[in-house]
Amino acid sequence: MAKGGFPGMGGMNMNNLMKQAQKMQKQMQEKQEELADRTLEMTSGGGAVKVVITGKKEIKELKLNPDVVDPDDVEMLEDLIISAVNEAIRQVEEMYNNEMGRMTGGMGMGF
Repeated sequence: MAKGGFPGMGGMNMNNLMKQAQKMQKQMQEKQEELADRTLEMTSGGGAVKVVITGKKEIKELKLNPDVVDPDDVEMLEDLIISAVNEAIRQVEEMYNNEMGRMTGGMGMGF
C-alpha cells in the first residue's frame, strides 16, 4: 500500500479526501442558503387560491379570488387552501431533493 493511501481508492490519500469532503460541504451549505431564499408559487382551484412559499417552508403570501368566497361553502375554500399549501410544501421538498441530489451525485443523502 502506498504511503497515506487506502486500498481500492486509487492511491487517494486522506488529505485529498478530507479536502474534497470540506469543499462539498461548503458547496452544499451555499446551495441550501440559495434554496432558502427562493420562492415558489402554487395555486389550487384553477387559481382560486394562490400560495407563495419560501425555501424555508414559510408562507409569504396567501391570496384568495373573491369570486370563490362563498359564506355558504366555507369548507370548499378551506380545502382549496389546504391543497395549495400542501402542494407548495411538496414542491419545496422536491426542489431541495433535486438540487441536493445533483450535488451529491445520488449518494443517498436525504435532505
